[in-house]
Amino acid sequence: MSTDNIVIVGGGQAGATLAQELRKLGFEGGLTIIGEEPQLPYRRPPLSKAYLAGEASEESLYVMKAPILEKNNVSFRGGVRATQIDRDNKTLTLDNGETLNWDKLALTTGGRARPLPVQGADAQNVFELRSVADVDAIRPHCQAGKRAVIIGGGFIGLEVAAVARKLGVEVSVLEGLPRVLARVTAPQVSEFFETVHRDAGVDLRTGAAVTAIEGNPVSHVVLESGEKLAADFVVVGIGLIPNTELASMAGLEVDNGIVVDAQARTSDPNVVAAGDCTNLPSAFYNRRIRLESVNNAMEQARTAAATLLGQDKTYDAVPWFWSDQYDLKLQMVGLSEGYDNTVLRGDPATRSFSLFYLKDGVVIAADAVSQPKDFMAAKKLVAARAAPDPEALGNPDQALADLIPA
Repeated sequence: MSTDNIVIVGGGQAGATLAQELRKLGFEGGLTIIGEEPQLPYRRPPLSKAYLAGEASEESLYVMKAPILEKNNVSFRGGVRATQIDRDNKTLTLDNGETLNWDKLALTTGGRARPLPVQGADAQNVFELRSVADVDAIRPHCQAGKRAVIIGGGFIGLEVAAVARKLGVEVSVLEGLPRVLARVTAPQVSEFFETVHRDAGVDLRTGAAVTAIEGNPVSHVVLESGEKLAADFVVVGIGLIPNTELASMAGLEVDNGIVVDAQARTSDPNVVAAGDCTNLPSAFYNRRIRLESVNNAMEQARTAAATLLGQDKTYDAVPWFWSDQYDLKLQMVGLSEGYDNTVLRGDPATRSFSLFYLKDGVVIAADAVSQPKDFMAAKKLVAARAAPDPEALGNPDQALADLIPA
């Protein structure tokens, strides 16, 4: 195995982590990362936060700078796209016509922004936000007095809104569902963040369906009601599509992501996959899931590296996520889907509180707003499948650590 050649398709956090873990575990063979973007492997979460705000440089996003690549003897090929996998001959074709040989293959292809399916969505000044290039295109428009319409009230949309308001942009947020963050939080948390944004001067509208974008460059966003909102630029944040086409064309099993087992193996034992692009089994939740989070990308990538080296390592971590908006940090652990009760700890009016999600009395998830200690305890409560007394759980004077099973 030490003389094998491993190729990693995807130059994001999962791909970089996988490469570093292979070297850490003693792999000495050839190691190549193929990145569709020209940048070295970088962290995406700061894109809609510090990088958009101009508070972080591009280089500060890199997780594998040139000296680290050189130290780990990793060949990075940026600005090229893999177009075909030949599993029989173990070759990978690139869009520049080049063909690479591999003994083992790793797919960390991530995802792409879901396009807005309305007329005019391809106009100038209509942006998605998934890459450094996207933010570099958006940032010049974030000037005081400019009018931005943000379509989508999820993490990306709300984070962009917060940064844009701080830069003096007039912001409207349009969410098609009845509340923001509807897919990931309870109504109490949605209501809190809606209030926060409106208090910051955001024209935030829920149940707002977009039917068209007018002008090129954009001039107006048209709502289903017929109302037209003036816009100097538009940012679309309506979800992510996993990049599974390469795997699908190669005959690998795909179902809302590249299907992998708990060891990150695909339907081909010589091919592993990790990160946003995968559909993985969760013993913790007793179902298959696809996660879009940094910690999942990194931990699953470490499992994939171990699998490539013939080691037996199972990945079944409890997922966690975070979002920075204004001076607030929302930290979330677990998946709240299916909860039958919530317990509020603290007062949202203080802009610092936690909400716990229970199912059959068991803590399955938690949202902590500017409560890092609650978040750390919540991770342990969820992992332990704790079933604490709800009254104690909601009492700010009760130490959460005392509720964690021994």
